[in-house]
Amino acid sequence: MAAEPEFDLVIRGERILTTAGIAAREVGVIDGTIRALEPLGNGLRGRRTIELAAEETLIPGLVDTHVHVNEPGRTEWEGFASATRAAAAGGVTTILDMPLNSIPPTVNVPALEEKRAAAQDQAFVDVGFWGGAVPGNLGDLRPLHDEGVFGFKCFLLHSGVDEFPPLDADEMEKDMAELKGFDSLMIVHAEDSRAIERAPHAEGDQYARFLASRPRGAENVAIAEVIERARWTGARAHILHLSSSDALPMLASAKRDGVRITVETCPHYLTLLAEEIPNGATAFKCCPPIREASNRELLWQGLEAGVIDCIVSDHSPSTLDLKDLENGDFGVAWGGVASLQLGLSLIWTEGRRRGLQLEQVVDWMSRKPAQLAGMAHKGQLALGFDADFSIFAADESFVVDAKKLKHKNPITPYDGKVLSGVVRKTFLRGGEIDGAEPTGRLLRRGAA
Repeated sequence: MAAEPEFDLVIRGERILTTAGIAAREVGVIDGTIRALEPLGNGLRGRRTIELAAEETLIPGLVDTHVHVNEPGRTEWEGFASATRAAAAGGVTTILDMPLNSIPPTVNVPALEEKRAAAQDQAFVDVGFWGGAVPGNLGDLRPLHDEGVFGFKCFLLHSGVDEFPPLDADEMEKDMAELKGFDSLMIVHAEDSRAIERAPHAEGDQYARFLASRPRGAENVAIAEVIERARWTGARAHILHLSSSDALPMLASAKRDGVRITVETCPHYLTLLAEEIPNGATAFKCCPPIREASNRELLWQGLEAGVIDCIVSDHSPSTLDLKDLENGDFGVAWGGVASLQLGLSLIWTEGRRRGLQLEQVVDWMSRKPAQLAGMAHKGQLALGFDADFSIFAADESFVVDAKKLKHKNPITPYDGKVLSGVVRKTFLRGGEIDGAEPTGRLLRRGAA
């Protein structure tokens, strides 16, 4: 009589991306967890077995810690169902939702409960939440932390929406001192409001004019402020969406000094160039802005040197009319790039051109963001971790068609681009994500 299968799922292949690199392995999954990782040929038995094709690699599910879902309140911009379907299609199995652009913003426990209620039955991937740090909510930080937010976001200039006002540097320092007491993380949109106020205005369809309105100096000054306040308080701080390569030396220096600071950048800063953005092309507008070719080269060097820790999307979608497509006015258009579904292919396309290995790209987009958020069971294909992974055909290419993406609004600056790397299937805790049955869970800090 044949023996009973030991595993719920077994995946076999020549190319399994383990913590020791790509190797021929068999992966055994029980109850949503990786319980076996053995040499190919060991004959693990599963109720379901998948044999990878020669050109396919099994990679850990990506962790995207910077996503604006905008539900409830601005659900016409994006929502949990559309965002998490797009995530799964791009090999992302865990997202952390930003506290703003939804109404109400996640600045107190009742708002967090509203957000969770909206997400509850719509998530196709696992979803966690950042809290917000705004003027006057110092007393809400600890209760939000106790309710499981992964950390707190603040802005040092107007956020773009009035219901999420910015902190000044002294307020940020007070909040950091509070967060130090329970070792939470302050994540900062670092652009200096005074520097931006004194910069030229951005009206009109000239991209160069928009770029001048968000100078590198505004980022550099704000990042210096974050570094020093983190140094003084001993709190953990994280720089969101780094676009100015000028800031890399001082970030490297702060890290050497033991300041508890981490840094992310995004696919648009690593793949797009200011010199190539057509006038009026407001799909490319984001803040801080996409900068010049020389700046992009230095960001890649910062990644390879370890000064920049991870790559996340900053998926910041909006409706088509808010992008002012009719006039192409960069002063009026909403700032944000929609790329949640495309991040892996974008970075792999650019990275392989630079001679980087797939293991390195996935590390920046999976293990490192999971580590940033303190997720002990996400971001690696290893024993005891959640069985979150995707089957990736690294050599297959496709043409981006904005209308076919799973984001709610069909606009992206990558429309028409040819990219390498196709996600063929994505699994959450060992179950294939089908886009019909939402099986994502809502995550709490410390439990993921």
